[in-house]
Amino acid sequence: MKKRTYSFLSFAALLLGCSVPKPEYVSVNDYPVPMEEINELTYSAEKSTFKLWSPNADSVLLRIYAAGEGGDALKTLKMKRQPEGLWKTVVKEDLKGRFYTFSIKESGTWRAECPGIFAKAVGINGHRAAVIDMKKTDPAGWEDDARPELKSIADAIIYEMHWRDFTADPSSGLKNLGKYLSLTEDTGVSGINHLKELGITHIHIMPSYDYASVDETTLEQHQYNWGYDPLNYNVPDGSYSTNPYDPAIRINEFKQMVMACHKAGIRVIMDVVYNHVMDAATSNFELTAPGYFFRKKEDGSLANGSGCGNETASDRPMMQTYMVQSIQYWMTEYHIDGFRFDLMGIHDIETMNEIRDAAVAIDPMALLYGEGWAAEAPAYPEEKLAMKANMSHIPGVAAFSDELRDALRGPFWSDEKGAFLIGEAGHEENIKFGILGAIDGWAKEPTQMIAYVSCHDDMCLVDRLHATAPNATESEVIALDKLAQTAVFTSQGIPFIFNGEEVLRDKKGVHNSYKSPDSVNAIDWNHKTKYRDVFDYYCGLIAMRKAHPAFRQGSADLVRKNVEFLVAKDCVVAYKISGKDVDDEWKNIIVILNSNKKPISVDIPQNDYTIVCSAGKINLNGLDKVNVNKINVAPQSATIMWGN
Repeated sequence: MKKRTYSFLSFAALLLGCSVPKPEYVSVNDYPVPMEEINELTYSAEKSTFKLWSPNADSVLLRIYAAGEGGDALKTLKMKRQPEGLWKTVVKEDLKGRFYTFSIKESGTWRAECPGIFAKAVGINGHRAAVIDMKKTDPAGWEDDARPELKSIADAIIYEMHWRDFTADPSSGLKNLGKYLSLTEDTGVSGINHLKELGITHIHIMPSYDYASVDETTLEQHQYNWGYDPLNYNVPDGSYSTNPYDPAIRINEFKQMVMACHKAGIRVIMDVVYNHVMDAATSNFELTAPGYFFRKKEDGSLANGSGCGNETASDRPMMQTYMVQSIQYWMTEYHIDGFRFDLMGIHDIETMNEIRDAAVAIDPMALLYGEGWAAEAPAYPEEKLAMKANMSHIPGVAAFSDELRDALRGPFWSDEKGAFLIGEAGHEENIKFGILGAIDGWAKEPTQMIAYVSCHDDMCLVDRLHATAPNATESEVIALDKLAQTAVFTSQGIPFIFNGEEVLRDKKGVHNSYKSPDSVNAIDWNHKTKYRDVFDYYCGLIAMRKAHPAFRQGSADLVRKNVEFLVAKDCVVAYKISGKDVDDEWKNIIVILNSNKKPISVDIPQNDYTIVCSAGKINLNGLDKVNVNKINVAPQSATIMWGN
């Protein structure tokens, strides 16, 4: 722990209860980082202590309001400068139910009011922070909430979910459409019952912190956004609560959701977007410490690694501290079990390692992963960033495999160009790369690779198949959908699916549906009945993976020892997995992926085999038993079998 150092004048001022003198900083790089936890409000019925980090401010005012929006301040209080860039004031009365902002003067100019950088409760639309008793936000039984058991990160099966996609359509059978509470209901064809039936271990909830693009005062208009436009990072978003005007309700309902998932045996992953903000100039970061939290180009303009107009400077000590403490806060206050980092390649390696250490200290099975790239080149040395190529320097953190994704469905840069799934040869090696969990490339262990074929970004799988194979019949689309996910779930990486893929959802062909209406994004749950065969196939793949550790060995050494590729044919990937070194009752497993429009014959080791997957059907008890050294695989399908 670093040692506190105060000047004589600062120390004397502290003893006298006065503000300390303003330090002179050569640049923002010299700003101090407080040793104490970032805690802008400490509440009790007797008093509330307010603190703000704003090192270069000349003066700071605290304003107290009666409501989350509108009206004049009830009182305005001057804050006193403290060491380490902090400002402080104490209000000796019960402020519960009030709201507050900070006003900061620097270089003779007062900046706009803000709720601080670490508000833990906010009013409508997040412009004012709220004074609440956090202990009163805990639902009944919260103290007994326990994270579901996870013996190994290799056991994870991730389901990416947007609140409105998943539960906004009335066909879901749920009451709290598009809300946190939708996952607390035991009725409906979707919701928590669907997730339990499917068998996933983790839900990945898309951004659910307080974001800027949805006006919470007009929610009856059913506004939609993915939420990659951060406003307040440490408060649940109000648009998914039943009452965004009450700061405590969103917190309580979020906790109810987490607890319901945990009771169902499902862990909760949060999508976090620390790499950029909605608007740098008006952000809480910039209003608090101008020029500190964002990287700049040599010409002084904002760097734009995010492609959204700005990129945060995780390499700066206070930003690193902020990210680490934010992660810790979500894990301790909300019992979150893992995090997906948007454009993780913008963050530096040191910060990601600090985050991992902090997370696993709370829960050794915390699951951390992200996009190992940036939208544009960040203003920081690439070798120091959490790019996919540098994953060996971030053990315990995973990244998405665009190699497997693009080899299956086609490249990101073209919606119409297909790959393996439409029968295009030349992609087999990248699929093999993904099957091995990227251990022959950038991953140190297979658990560092997220295996997927689609997510919220870009076209969903069904739309992509329609775009790349426009003449395909519905039965062919279903066959290719199943084939794609067979590759994902038999990969030694961590499998990841996008919500609704298991019921053949589409998004009307929209490539980037981040603000499209429910008519585009909401899942039609009538599909679960119409395409029950697809859902059952997904359930079968998940059950197979969970029951048989040969598909999730979790060790690069074991994978190299036990996975052997067989034939080399166009549009065919075939391999054998030995289960003897992973204590699996299935031995000598054969997996064959055939995207040809005709049957193919594959030579395999002579053995007595039980076929469990063939021609779009899966049954772990066996579809057939054969003794062969050659197997015929149906068109556009997978065959999985195991022998003695």
